[in-house]
Amino acid sequence: MPDVASRINELREEIRKHDYRYYVLDDPLISDAEYDAMMAELIRLEKEHPEFITADSPTQRIGGAVAEKFETVTHRYLLLSLDNTTSLEGLREFDRRVSRLTSNVSYVAELKIDGVSIALVYENGILVSAATRGDGRVGEDVTANVRTIKSIPLKLNRQISRLEVRGEIYMPKKEFLRLNQEKEEKGEKVFANPRNAAAGSLRQLDPAVTAKRALAGFVYDILYIEGASVDSHIQALEFLRDQGLPVNSEFRFCPDIDAVYEYSQEYYRKRHELSYEIDGIVVKLDSLAARQKLGATAKSPRWAVAYKFPAEEKETRLLDVEINVGRTGVIVPTALLESVTLAGTTVSRASMHNFDLVKEKDIRIGDTVLIHKAGDIIPEIIGPVVEKRTGQERVIAPPEKCPACGSRVVRFKGEVAYRCENINCPARLKESLIFYASREAMDINGLGPALIDQMVKKKFVSKIDDLYFLEEEKIAGLERMGSKSASNLIAAIEASKSRPLYRLITALGIRHIGARTARILTEYFHDIDDFYRVKADDLTRIPEIGPKMAESIMRFFAEPHNIEMIERLKAAGVNTKEVPKGTKEQILREKTFVITGTLKSMTRAEAREKIERLGGKVTESVSKKTDYVVRGEKPGSKYDKAVQLGINILDEDDFLEMIGS
Repeated sequence: MPDVASRINELREEIRKHDYRYYVLDDPLISDAEYDAMMAELIRLEKEHPEFITADSPTQRIGGAVAEKFETVTHRYLLLSLDNTTSLEGLREFDRRVSRLTSNVSYVAELKIDGVSIALVYENGILVSAATRGDGRVGEDVTANVRTIKSIPLKLNRQISRLEVRGEIYMPKKEFLRLNQEKEEKGEKVFANPRNAAAGSLRQLDPAVTAKRALAGFVYDILYIEGASVDSHIQALEFLRDQGLPVNSEFRFCPDIDAVYEYSQEYYRKRHELSYEIDGIVVKLDSLAARQKLGATAKSPRWAVAYKFPAEEKETRLLDVEINVGRTGVIVPTALLESVTLAGTTVSRASMHNFDLVKEKDIRIGDTVLIHKAGDIIPEIIGPVVEKRTGQERVIAPPEKCPACGSRVVRFKGEVAYRCENINCPARLKESLIFYASREAMDINGLGPALIDQMVKKKFVSKIDDLYFLEEEKIAGLERMGSKSASNLIAAIEASKSRPLYRLITALGIRHIGARTARILTEYFHDIDDFYRVKADDLTRIPEIGPKMAESIMRFFAEPHNIEMIERLKAAGVNTKEVPKGTKEQILREKTFVITGTLKSMTRAEAREKIERLGGKVTESVSKKTDYVVRGEKPGSKYDKAVQLGINILDEDDFLEMIGS
């Protein structure tokens, strides 16, 4: 047992070290595969020996329950905001005020990260609290969410009795771009800038949502400390860095205010090269004793000031609007502009996100518009310069038909997006095919994104039902394919024809309808033809089917292209009824199974398929509600838990006998 405990501690220290190298220094020492192997070993050891699990383990970053609301935290000291200036003269005036009160004048200049202020508390080296600034005196407890941020250590390098620090949680530019693209594809409102995105992500009641967004953080001040002392801000930053806390490395000691201004101009030029957004610099008196002497006003410390960069905005003319269809069918307007140089690049196109935003800002074709780069990345129209209108400008209206396929454009209640609901629309075909073939849907083994990309480019597939008419010889000639791979793929496509109806409903990609909802629907509608005539009232009478789902189903089956495609799937032999021909009665109805280990006669996916066809349900975890655990070779911890709970355990032969195979 001591050996296990030692190995767990060793792995934790190694993982912490590599987290710091990767997430803070951006200088990894090992490959992702090596890191994943260490994490997998730690997870396994902690599962086998739960008595050794501690709150500061790297495996515990996502463990908080969903909160009903945020509790409040009263800060030990008032978290003040900064006075700011936008000019060299403003900096000189700040320097004169400081110099009148102390002779010990030298500064530390830091980048002003555009994020959310945070206060962190460590006790005996362990993170115990994280709170937003709030009104400066009382903030919100976001500890569970901050624990998910990889750059914030759960444990310090030294066991300091108590350390309270202040910092900034931010969203890197790349993550901001990814998140907004994702929201745009879902038809949701996008974030205006990385700061808003960081704030929205940090204030999630479910920590798992925060964990999916790659937030990061920097710390920049010691608020309170026991067990150590520092005399200057430079020492404080070095001390924080030594503890494994993320300190922005771009800070600089400046002997006078001229050096501060020189620093500000350097980073004004370099700001677009950074991976995070800044909106200026922060200037702080270096001596902590001098800071004490200067004190603070009711709102701001007298020993610090923010120098704000001027916003980078340009005027140009909106020539036209291009309507594009995204990979999920969302229709997005893009502005075509007179070329202008902005933030070091030539801009001739700008995101307009959605038509509601266009209407809200009253942007028109022919307008002189003000543009900037949201998050220093995406060219975006701030709004029109109304006083420069000539009367010749044209209102921008959403299209009635999809520009890619001509299908009727739809819009769901409560959403900002207009959509094309044709699953075979050329603009969304690849995405539709990838989802159709996925394990969650029709589970066509071997049909992945790279192969789909080749098939679409070579026009082997121009709609989903074309999959069922593919020729083996043609597929064998594709890159990284051969006769055996082609034969296996054709067999996998053929096997998908007999999937249960709920799998097909899932595969159609109907908005708001996932596998679980599809299964519920097919308990009430046993033939896909039933959906052609269904009414909203028929759907909303079904438990768990709400008005949004009902609307989505009806719109999908009202699109003629979708009906044509379903009829072609029928003609190809794809099952469209609740129980495919040749299967037995649903003898496993209302029985819950868990599968663990490797089965010899079939894959786990195939075993799941057989159980579901016979009316059973397969879950991933063992509980008192589990009826049977199917045990293959080398079963895992699920088997151990089943034994503890006294669950019925079936070996492979027992299972095959039960299902009649």
